[in-house]
Amino acid sequence: MRTIVELMAVGAVYCVAMAPVWAADDDGKSGAFVFTSFRGNGEDGLHLAWSEDGYTWRPLKGDRSFLRPTLGPHKLMRDPCIVAGPGGTFHMVWTTGWGDRIIGYASSKDLIEWSAQKDIPAMMHEPKARNAWAPELFYDDKKCEFLIFWASTIPGRFAETEAGADKGWNHRMYYTATKDFQTFEPTKLFFDGGFNVIDATILKAEDGYRLIVKDETLKPVAKHLRMARGDSPRGPWGPAGPAFTIDWVEGPSAIRIGSEYFVYFDHYARPHYYGAVKSADLKTWQDVSRRMEFPRDHRHGTVLRVSRSALDRLKAAR
Repeated sequence: MRTIVELMAVGAVYCVAMAPVWAADDDGKSGAFVFTSFRGNGEDGLHLAWSEDGYTWRPLKGDRSFLRPTLGPHKLMRDPCIVAGPGGTFHMVWTTGWGDRIIGYASSKDLIEWSAQKDIPAMMHEPKARNAWAPELFYDDKKCEFLIFWASTIPGRFAETEAGADKGWNHRMYYTATKDFQTFEPTKLFFDGGFNVIDATILKAEDGYRLIVKDETLKPVAKHLRMARGDSPRGPWGPAGPAFTIDWVEGPSAIRIGSEYFVYFDHYARPHYYGAVKSADLKTWQDVSRRMEFPRDHRHGTVLRVSRSALDRLKAAR
């Protein structure tokens, strides 16, 4: 199995200095929205839903899978994250299995037809690493690069928070960067806020960037979302603020709709539901979960903006 360091030597890296084509309309704000998700344990792969207002979400393709997983010993597609980059290409990463040290990757021009799936050896250089969970993508249009970040537990590290961990799962966020998904920077620590953490996502705001994370501490129970600020998508990130959601939520995905920021989450305890909070200033939050409508069994995914023409093609997919 390859490692990130070995992949550094594969080919040359070319940066196309252009703004990303988010597959949205010209102003980057109109169009509609698509939400990725999975069902069950992720056995049947990628599910998509659409919305015009960010509140009412309808399944696409009769809620059947758009892409079935083929990677890793477990062949799962959990936590699918999609972003669009230069040239109008969509890029997706996902969790391939509970104990895998790789990350799944595929690309598409229309979210319907997908490239061959390949593995990114995120933690293969760490033989004791237990996992590579919930990878996320962020495209930095200033550096023409994609950041890939995920949660991993390496036994024996960050011993100060082991006592509050759940069955030894004591995570921190790690990352790599790429311009072409062929060569990758060596994996580095991305965020250590002094607590067990999973499920990070980046939100671009008017005054910089926000890293939204799940505080995974079990003893005492946290299991809620917190936020840190940085001037760059790579950080460094400031201290995480207090919780801005209820407990027992995970899988945040954030987007700006009009003048408000929305952070969606998966409330995985009983009763299970998909919810959201919104804010105009990233300080005061309102829970709008009761206004949300998602497909049945919608699980941990990401939201992105697409053009009307892209949505029309997705609606016609069979």
